Amino acid sequence: MPRLILVTTLAMLAFAANSLLCRVALRDTVIDAASFTAIRLASGAAVLALIVRARHGRPMEAGSWAAAACLFGYAGFFSVAYTQLSAATGAILLFGAVQTSMLSWGFLIGERMRRLQIAGLLVALAGLIYMLLPGLSAPPLLPAVFMIAAGLSWTGYSMLGRGAADPVKATAGNFLRTVPFAAVLFLTQHGGTSIDHTGALYAVISGAITSGLGYVLWYAALPALTATSAAVIQLSVPAIAALGGVVLLAEPLSSRLAIASATIMGGIALTILRPRA
Repeated sequence: MPRLILVTTLAMLAFAANSLLCRVALRDTVIDAASFTAIRLASGAAVLALIVRARHGRPMEAGSWAAAACLFGYAGFFSVAYTQLSAATGAILLFGAVQTSMLSWGFLIGERMRRLQIAGLLVALAGLIYMLLPGLSAPPLLPAVFMIAAGLSWTGYSMLGRGAADPVKATAGNFLRTVPFAAVLFLTQHGGTSIDHTGALYAVISGAITSGLGYVLWYAALPALTATSAAVIQLSVPAIAALGGVVLLAEPLSSRLAIASATIMGGIALTILRPRA
């Protein structure tokens, strides 16, 4: 049990750190979103390939091009959105978009939902809408839309990866398949200027450690968790990112963000509550 707690905690910290690393790189260095995305994906691919090789597997054996396209879309939209969004705002928009789109997809394909789950989904959607309503404290609309697009891309990636026999091997294959996309993005958008070394370092950490190793840690913890427990635990990610943004990046915590965060996470919590037997 102590090992499970440690592994799960490190995975959630890694997921939240992705938002913080991307935001600080694009805010405080001169690296561009295309370069950050390309370096992040390439670094993640390299580390995951080494892990699969160490397990005597073939890195490209699993995964698919469709999943890689979704992964690339997630990483690209994520980086562009963080050129203007705070770490906390981006995290809650991403998390809200992922969870509500997954729940909505399940509803559309006929999965049975209790009244409490439907109510929770509507509450979470209301929180997302409230976050985007015009006002002085509203996030910039286009970056917010990009972050929601990142969430939808991640949902597609997750749906395509359901039932993978070896999640670590599948993740490595998907990351490696994003490298050609990332290379094209880098060459067409970077413009041949020198890369900011500090920004590149943040991208490497995000790709190799908080993405690559973070996913491995999460997959190691998942077999010991129920689906409900896994969903509840992930509710901590936006909160950790928000706290990190305030403490480490000196970002303000607006009342709109606090209300929207509580509404979205509260609504999602309702969808995963089980009635007492």
